Amino acid sequence: MLAGELYLADDPEIHADVTRAALLSEAFNTCAADDAEGRFKALTDLVGELGEGSEIRPPLRVDLGYRITIGPRSFVNFDAVMLDVAPITIGADVLIGPGVQLLTPTHPIDPELRRAKWEAAEPITIGDNVWLGGGVIVCPGVTIGENTVVGAGAVVSKDLPANVVAVGNPARVVKEI
Repeated sequence: MLAGELYLADDPEIHADVTRAALLSEAFNTCAADDAEGRFKALTDLVGELGEGSEIRPPLRVDLGYRITIGPRSFVNFDAVMLDVAPITIGADVLIGPGVQLLTPTHPIDPELRRAKWEAAEPITIGDNVWLGGGVIVCPGVTIGENTVVGAGAVVSKDLPANVVAVGNPARVVKEI
């Protein structure tokens, strides 16, 4: 799994990591609105790294949690889904709108492998000062360059360069910044 090769998701070691993440996510997502300390503790136990001054609004859904790295001063709005079977790296000063999905898992095209429940994953990298509008979906293996803006509802299935605006499904560059 860590090498990006096929794996079986029902492996006991993976299941233990998923259970750990589910319990920490539950603690984070159900923490009282006025318990900033409790919410911060659950979040920092859940994710691999949370940069200074960064904020995530619940609810947050993850696979493992510890493979997510978030740079300083970044903001993740409500209802984020970060399936981190492969690493998810979010830079500094990133803005992530509500309902954004960062999806690293993939499944084989071969129907027999898929039926046998084999999976793989590819990392996602979001550069510094990126803005992902509400409802953006970032597919496995995608890198988004610094300062790029992705319009609401876009599906990013291929890398985006730095300093552009991209929109649509599939996301396409419509403007250089």
